[in-house]
Amino acid sequence: MTERTVFQSMSHRHVVSLLPQASVWEAACVMTKANCGSVLIIDASGAMVGIVTERDLMTRVLAKALNPQATLVSDIMTHGPLCVGPETKVSQAVLIMIERGFRHLPIVTSAAKILGVFSVRDALPREIGTAVSLAEFNEMVNDAKG
Repeated sequence: MTERTVFQSMSHRHVVSLLPQASVWEAACVMTKANCGSVLIIDASGAMVGIVTERDLMTRVLAKALNPQATLVSDIMTHGPLCVGPETKVSQAVLIMIERGFRHLPIVTSAAKILGVFSVRDALPREIGTAVSLAEFNEMVNDAKG
């Protein structure tokens, strides 16, 4: 069985996005309505400038007691997030997520067209297992170099 790509495995096929001047409260409402864990922040030309995730809302807003209606997404977003192409294999995307410590990867074409966001929840157990094995192997190789 061939491994799925991130584009094939995406559960949400529409792009959930906001402009940088949107409030954190608006981001939370959009994410809740779309039942997703992240929102892409795009500029007026449609170019992605950042991402806001559930974790960002918790650690950068709630834990700091910021007012979500007065705080802009541009103040708490991750600027210039790492993206993958639609042909990226799921296990490779999950490996990136394991190594970098995040749960969402925007999917962008070589022409900078935003296709959506791959979430770790979109991966199947065997794809996660493959990624964990790769991560463990990479760790052993890096330890051997050191």
